[in-house]
Amino acid sequence: MSDIIQLLPDAIANQIAAGEVVQRPASALKELLENAVDAGATQIQVVVKEAGKQLIQVIDNGKGMSATDARMSFERHATSKIRNSTDLFTIRTFGFRGEALASIAAVAQVELKTKQAESELGTLIQIEGSEVKKQEPFAGNVGTAVSMKNLFYNVPARRNFLKSNPVEMRHIVDEFQRVALSYSEIGFSLFQQDLEVYNLTPGKLSHRIVQLFGKSYQGQLVPCEELTPHVNVKGYVGKPENAKKTRGEQFFFVNNRYIKSSYLHHAVGNAFEGLIQPDQHPFYVLFLEIDPSHIDINVHPTKTEIKFDDERTVYAVIRSAVKQALGSHHVVPSIDFSYDVNFKEKWDQDPSKKEQVDREYSYKTFNTPEFKKASTSGWEKLFESNIPVNQAQDYTRKIESEETEVLTFSSKANPDQVPDRIPRPSSEDSTGTTFQVELSYVVAQMSTGMLIVDQQAAHERVLYERYLRQLKIAQGPSQQCLFPPIIELGSSDFALVKDLLPELHSLGFMVSEFGKDTVIIQGVPADIQVKNEKELFEGLLEQFKNYKSELSLDKRENLARSLARKSALKKGQKLTPQEMETLVGQLFACQNPNFGLGGNKSFVKLDLSSIHSFFGK
Repeated sequence: MSDIIQLLPDAIANQIAAGEVVQRPASALKELLENAVDAGATQIQVVVKEAGKQLIQVIDNGKGMSATDARMSFERHATSKIRNSTDLFTIRTFGFRGEALASIAAVAQVELKTKQAESELGTLIQIEGSEVKKQEPFAGNVGTAVSMKNLFYNVPARRNFLKSNPVEMRHIVDEFQRVALSYSEIGFSLFQQDLEVYNLTPGKLSHRIVQLFGKSYQGQLVPCEELTPHVNVKGYVGKPENAKKTRGEQFFFVNNRYIKSSYLHHAVGNAFEGLIQPDQHPFYVLFLEIDPSHIDINVHPTKTEIKFDDERTVYAVIRSAVKQALGSHHVVPSIDFSYDVNFKEKWDQDPSKKEQVDREYSYKTFNTPEFKKASTSGWEKLFESNIPVNQAQDYTRKIESEETEVLTFSSKANPDQVPDRIPRPSSEDSTGTTFQVELSYVVAQMSTGMLIVDQQAAHERVLYERYLRQLKIAQGPSQQCLFPPIIELGSSDFALVKDLLPELHSLGFMVSEFGKDTVIIQGVPADIQVKNEKELFEGLLEQFKNYKSELSLDKRENLARSLARKSALKKGQKLTPQEMETLVGQLFACQNPNFGLGGNKSFVKLDLSSIHSFFGK
């Protein structure tokens, strides 16, 4: 029997390795950016076409390579970082396994131009499918430029699995942001289809965060720092009021390497406990400095997961650092005294301050709406022999009502009849066959019993099926905004909006680009009562990203579900009898009226026999 085991050809072995290293254009960009950082570059430029499918070019001003090193860099497991096994535990740089360029060259057409400062000429190498097509000297600038063209051109099956351009561009922006955050002292620029997406100047980490995510982050950054013998923590966390329901703006860096860790994310969430809702996620950019001998970074092909030899200590340090940052910058709620607790000494030095505080304190104590002093006028009438006690009490109440009477003059801003702040059900609303319980449930009478409907779950179901129909026929009514809001988005959110534009138009949103990473909302769906178009649109994007991370839904279903959840009636909202009857009728016209979007029941039916059984009949 002949032998059947044989060594794979280098080209096939490289393609197999590329399956781990290069999963999509963003994966290749990550490797090229890390190589540029390792080369000591101070300026890195990225050029992308067709979301990386046609071209990804990374140009740096680093130290460059010699002709021999340039050729060796495309060999598998060729690296300048490792000399023996002990070096694996002292790694502080990025590319150390020597697979990046070899894997990229196996599934793309690659051109490398590199030149060292001490050399008169540089080296140009062209490789296609692991085969060297050209190697020659060239005259150019110091540094390295790597161009990756036509990714997966020789593996059509892999290319067919790539997503749409907006989706792939979002992944590219994510990888770009992670490297740019980890090295704020390096200047970065990103161009997509010859349009500038980012132009980041070197500076502090806080400036880099604002450059990447927008000016709205200027006022929400809280510095965080904790130095311990085991691990150092530095960076910024966002204020609790700016927490979002979706992940995506949480960044951990260990020795300047981006990592993903649900365990460490839980430590930050634990520090925010009581300040944000359980389903919200705070913004943070945290850098951990730790001895490389205490971690193992070679446990994942993309090196985004690492192992700590003492995870509990790292967890405790991060939790403590974030808690201390929130407390020291007055983010944690505390009792707010109007005056210094050590006020006695100041009063002794300046008696005028004591008189001023006395006056203000007296006014605040006895003249606030919460404190109403009972009137004692007319008390002497109780002791007059010719006036009955009940008449004296009536007289006292009359005096009190006269003293507390408020005169209201009618105007357009102040009508004659001013409604209560909280609407109370009138006699017309509370009687009849349909009424509300705790402004959350609709009770409807039937011939065979009664129906209890969860108004929020029912309305979400009605809107969800309506929006699905509109998306199928690509036609939804729209109402124009009187004052169209202009919304600045992050690059990833802007790419998401561009990807969703056809579906948004089908729902009734009139959205158009309005400059770099900016959109203008000229219209919203006609059947939504909108008070704040900007809040509605931003909430829709957040809900869409939240569902995308939690559920496996296609784009249309996710969008319909997100808009239904955002625009549906909420608990505590008062309805008229006509609105209640309409809601119940619309619910039972749905294809699946039994359940809400969360899988919970939308209604409960109590037949007469069940009601009779409650009373033992």
